[in-house]
Parts: sequence; C-alpha cells; structure tokens
Amino acid sequence: MRIEPPPTPWALPPADTADDDGVVGVGGDLEPGTVLAAYRQGLFPMPAGRRGPIAWWSPDPRGILPLDGLVVSRSLRRSIRRYRTTVDAAFDAVVAGCAAPGRPGAWITPEIADAYGRLHSLGWAHSVETWDGDVLVGGLYGVSIGGLFAGESMFHRATDASKVALARLVGVLRAGGGSLLDVQWSTPHLASLGVVDVDRATYLRLLRRAVAADVDPFGDPALIGPDEPSG
Repeated sequence: MRIEPPPTPWALPPADTADDDGVVGVGGDLEPGTVLAAYRQGLFPMPAGRRGPIAWWSPDPRGILPLDGLVVSRSLRRSIRRYRTTVDAAFDAVVAGCAAPGRPGAWITPEIADAYGRLHSLGWAHSVETWDGDVLVGGLYGVSIGGLFAGESMFHRATDASKVALARLVGVLRAGGGSLLDVQWSTPHLASLGVVDVDRATYLRLLRRAVAADVDPFGDPALIGPDEPSG
C-alpha cells in the first residue's frame, strides 16, 4: 500500500530549464514529498560531484528501456534459470550493495540511502534481489509511480546477477501495467540490454502518461512473490 507524504514546500524548476549538464537546480531537501514531486515532473536527485550538494537532474537525452525491448542473450537465459529473484525482500541490503565504495554508485550517501528507505517504507521505492542460494549476489532499486519505474542503481557480485534482476523487473512491469522504465543515462552496457536514448520532450510526454496511469505493479502479490530458479 502506498502512502502519499506531505507535499514539498519547494517550487522545483521545470525539467526543460536544465543546463547543458542536465542540472535544473541545487539545494532543497530529500523529504519524500520533494523526491516524489521531482520524479513526477521528470527530475531526479543526485549529488553535484562525488560528495557535493544535492542537485536535481533532467538529462537530455534520457535513457529508457522499452519494456518489449530487453535483450536476453543465451547466457542471460541460463543465469535466469540459475538464480532466484525476490521483490522488496532486502531493500536496505540492495541499496548498500549499490553504494559500496569503489563502485559507480558510491555517490549514494547515507542521506540518499535514508531518503529512499523512507520512500520504501511508504510504498514508493522498491528493490529486486538476485540470490544464489541464500546469498544476495545482485539487485536493483528505484521508484515506482503509476506506470513509471525510475531505476536508481544496480549492483552484482556474480556474473549476470544485476541483469537477472532487471529481467525480473521488466516482467513485473509488463504484467502489472507499467509503461516507462527510466534508467537516466544510457551506457554501452545498458545499450547492449536494449536501452535507448530519447530526447527530453519525448521523455516528458511518456512520463506524463505513465504517472497518470492508475496502476501499481508492486501492489499485486502474484507479481512480486519469489521467483525460484528453474534448473
């Protein structure tokens, strides 16, 4: 069940006012109402610099993964059969895995981890976990609003473990009425999985439709129950 937090007291700048780096503004807070308002208008929080102040970003182009466009290689199919996946079974552990020192996600400060933990407790932030037996070997987390899933970060400690989590996420979104999987920036690795770039105007059009949808893919127990390996 999702709980709507108090509204933000901040007037967040429009997404199309971003500078050449994709930053629309610096400052504000990470209260649940502020973070949700940002996602609803096409922004997301991330420090300006490794440990700088919180900035609000709207990159152009924007990386998205079409839900019918995930590239599943033969090796990934084998990994999907090997690993077990869960949803929202170890949210804090996934965030900690994404924030581990030395990883690209090391920008995830304790303040950011706490902010998404609060969103998780309110039913807006979700994780997908990949397990090898009882060992957490990968996962991802992000924010779900209507048909939008805004992916924040993923990690792996075993081959293909984060890709397996992504495949499970796509399955949940497709079955539950999701329409937009936002990955913020495309990379060669993400492009190999089917991520494409869209311009800001296209992204905002897709976003408006997605957040207006009366769906909650993570609210259906049939979609988020454990997915056991098949051999």
